[in-house]
Amino acid sequence: MSTTFGMSPTAGPAQQQLLRVGDLARATGKTVRAIHLYEELGLLRPATRSSGGFRLYESAAIERVRWIDSLHALGFSLQEMRAVLQSWWGSREGPAAMAGLRELFTRKLAETRDALQRHQQLERELEAGLKYLEACDCCSAPGPVGACASCSQDHHGAEAPALVAGVSSAPENDARGRRSPIVRVLEPRTENAARRGRRGPDERSCET
Repeated sequence: MSTTFGMSPTAGPAQQQLLRVGDLARATGKTVRAIHLYEELGLLRPATRSSGGFRLYESAAIERVRWIDSLHALGFSLQEMRAVLQSWWGSREGPAAMAGLRELFTRKLAETRDALQRHQQLERELEAGLKYLEACDCCSAPGPVGACASCSQDHHGAEAPALVAGVSSAPENDARGRRSPIVRVLEPRTENAARRGRRGPDERSCET
């Protein structure tokens, strides 16, 4: 049975406008299956059930689902979110809970900045590729795609960037429709056989 952390009601279910699982899903843009999964992992819980057995959630459940969504965007898995809540509610003192949360956020901030740097590098490479390809719209010597590997068109004085060069120099462009040549590899002769100049007495013939 899962344990839910937090979500303590501030008012009784009778004093609040409760949401059915479908209402909660629509309010948060999630599927009903996702809401059920959050409940199974202890990230969410219904306040009560209706007489027909339907789950009924407090309005605070909307904020909890948005919190889950925010952490997911930061790269947290659902299990990591559960661990965050376990650590928070399992701490005996507030400062210890805050310290653990601060350490976690610091690590995620460093990871996010690293990801931003990688995406910025990719952005620059994509921009360079698009600028290079602008000249292809007015190619002076259009021909088969294989000719693009040795293009003489003026691309603003720039060499083909990595994203373009990696495509135009792909080996399949040159080898298309041709079979690779057969290379015969000779096995090295043993030292004894080399001295005798013949097959050793314990060697078996591979001829049929």
